[in-house]
Amino acid sequence: MSELTTVARPYAKAAFDFAVEANAVDTWLEMLVFAAEVSKDDTIKGFLSGGASVDQAQDIFLKVCAEQLNSEGQNFIKILAENGRLSVLPQVVTQFGELKAEHEKTVLVDVTSAVELTADKLTSISTALEKRLDRKVKLNCSVDVSIVSGLVIKAGDMVIDGSFRNKLNRLATAMQS
Repeated sequence: MSELTTVARPYAKAAFDFAVEANAVDTWLEMLVFAAEVSKDDTIKGFLSGGASVDQAQDIFLKVCAEQLNSEGQNFIKILAENGRLSVLPQVVTQFGELKAEHEKTVLVDVTSAVELTADKLTSISTALEKRLDRKVKLNCSVDVSIVSGLVIKAGDMVIDGSFRNKLNRLATAMQS
């Protein structure tokens, strides 16, 4: 998987730089997401891995994506096809999204709680995280009753585990030592 990420990085960066220059980041993200979904289709995967020529791969991919790609997006797909890289489109989308978030100074934060959080609680969590991370925060909330109480907050590499389950696990580990 890390090899695909490495291969996708320069394509994502080039597409992002072009999108920023053209002031069309959201448009490019939509195009790339659609193309990535097409590349994940089993029929398309089979066609691409079945030894299709560059021209065949370009033609079939562009026909499927025709209405969803502008001329620059079509050129991007052609470049990927010429280099045999259509299969890395999902990783290109992931990295493009990360570049977009960095550019906009936003971060997606996963918040897991034992119960549904109130709007006031979500606002206070969001405000505190915006201060701590110096970014605009988008919360992705979920409920997991197995954490018993408290919160588990994940933002990129940062994890804040204030759950009761985690505290019990640490207590059990300390008692066994």
